[in-house]
Amino acid sequence: MDEGKKNGYVGTRQENDFLAGVDAVAGNKAAAGEKAPDLSVGQRVAQVRQEKGLSLEDVAKRTEIPVEALREIESGEANPPLGVLVKLGKALDMKLGTLIASGEDRPYTVVRVSERQDMSRYPHTRETSYGYSYQALAPRKRNRNMEPFLVTLRTTGKPVEPSSHDGQEFIFVLDGALEAIVGDAVEVLEPGDSIYYDSSMPHLLRPHGPGTATIVAVIYSQPR
Repeated sequence: MDEGKKNGYVGTRQENDFLAGVDAVAGNKAAAGEKAPDLSVGQRVAQVRQEKGLSLEDVAKRTEIPVEALREIESGEANPPLGVLVKLGKALDMKLGTLIASGEDRPYTVVRVSERQDMSRYPHTRETSYGYSYQALAPRKRNRNMEPFLVTLRTTGKPVEPSSHDGQEFIFVLDGALEAIVGDAVEVLEPGDSIYYDSSMPHLLRPHGPGTATIVAVIYSQPR
């Protein structure tokens, strides 16, 4: 097993967790009347790290993410999935919502159905064991503790390793059957069922059987 996979890092070459196209999901394409953010997620990570006087090696020690992987994130060569961003938020003493949000802070944010953007979990040219698309449900609320997503999971063939990161996750099944692997447990959930777990446990979500499963996923994290 390579170093990145062992430490739970997945970038453009390995994917196990929810977030890939972070900038787009975070709403970094400015909404009507809003000024486009100046910094990408990778640039924000680099800026905060430098402001805190931390080297890449310091962050690597705090997160167990390889230095080269961190360098790829900051340069924009890699799109970090959610588990990696949770670890970075912890290491940088930042809430995840502050790290990836766009626009100015506001007391609440409304996302209309017509405003939600489908994001492909994997590039169309990449062969994957399963893929999913998702929509961020609160991309423009900064300083948030929860990350809500509408996720559609699809089975495509090969096995994917479970991943882990700090925090907790709540999953509610809307449509289809879901197989939730948490540690050594395997739960099959039907529409209307839900599961809540510590995401520090190795976990994996996938459709149970052929077809798709649609879920609401809420990921909770706090700064270290």
